[in-house]
Amino acid sequence: MMAAQGEGGAVAFQLEAWSRIRLERVERALELWITADAPAGSGHAAPAALVEAMRYSVLDGGKRLRPLLVLAAHEAVAASTEVGAAAALRAACAVELIHAYSLVHDDMPCMDNDVLRRGKPTVHVRFGEASALLAGDALQALAFELLTPEDGSVECATQARLCSLLARAAGSSGMAGGQAIDLASVGHKLTESELREMHQLKTGALLQGSVLMGAHCGHPSAQALAALSDYGAAIGLAFQVVDDILDVTADSSTLGKTAGKDADNDKPTYVSLMGLARSQSYAQDLLAQAHQALQRSGLAHTGALSALADMVVNRAS
Repeated sequence: MMAAQGEGGAVAFQLEAWSRIRLERVERALELWITADAPAGSGHAAPAALVEAMRYSVLDGGKRLRPLLVLAAHEAVAASTEVGAAAALRAACAVELIHAYSLVHDDMPCMDNDVLRRGKPTVHVRFGEASALLAGDALQALAFELLTPEDGSVECATQARLCSLLARAAGSSGMAGGQAIDLASVGHKLTESELREMHQLKTGALLQGSVLMGAHCGHPSAQALAALSDYGAAIGLAFQVVDDILDVTADSSTLGKTAGKDADNDKPTYVSLMGLARSQSYAQDLLAQAHQALQRSGLAHTGALSALADMVVNRAS
C-alpha cells in the first residue's frame, strides 16, 4: 500500500500518490464511456449535442470522492486488487455519473437555481434548461448501463447487487428523497434529528453506497460489511456538516460554487441550527466515528479509507 514513515516512526498513508493513480484510471474510463458511439447491438448513436452536455457536466472537474471511496473499499476488502477490479472501476464511474446527474438537476431554476458549479457555468446556463434536464436523465441511465456489461467482466450476481445498492442510494429513500425534504424545508426550522435525517439521505446515502459498492466488488465478510457501512454513514454525514461550514467560511472562488447560497435561500443547515463552533466539533466527532468503524472492520488495508475520511472533514473546499 502507499505509505511512508512519519513522525515517531508512524506510518502515514500517502493519499495524494494513491489518489493520482486511481483518478487517472477513472478519468480515462469516463472519457471512454461518455460517448456518442452506439452501444453494442443498438445501432443508434446518441445525439452529439446531448453527449456534449453530458461530458461538460462530468469531465474535468470535481473531487471524485465517490469513485475514490469505491476503489478504496474494494482494495480494503479484496484479497488481491485484481479480484473484482473491472466491477470496481465500473462502480466508481457509475456513482460519479449519478452524482453528476444530481448536480445538474439540483442547479436548475426549479431547484436551487445556481449559476456556478466546479468553477464554471452550470449546465443549464451553458446549454439551456431542456438540455440540462435530458443530460441528467441520460447520465443516470448510463450509470446503470455501466454496471451491466455483457462481456462477462462482471459476474451477474455482482451486477445485480451493485445496481440494487446504487438505486437505493439514489432513489426516494436516498438522495432524491433527501432533496425532496430539503426543498420542503426552506424557511422552516428543523430539529437536529430532522436535519440529520435529511442530510443522511441527500448526501450521505450516495457516499455510504459508494463504500458498500466497492466492498461488494471484493466479497466482504459480514463483520467488514457492517463496519464499512458505519464508516460510510459517518463520513456521509460529516461531508454535509463540513459543506454547511464552508458555505459560511469560504468564498465562491475557493468552493467553485456560489458561497452563502444556503443562508440567502433560508435553508436549514448545521451552522444555522448548531452554530459554527459546535458544527466544527460535530464534524470531528463524526470523523472519530469513521476511524473507529475501520478499526472494527478486521481489515488490514484501510489506509486509503482512513485518509479519505480525514480529507472529507479537514478539506478547504
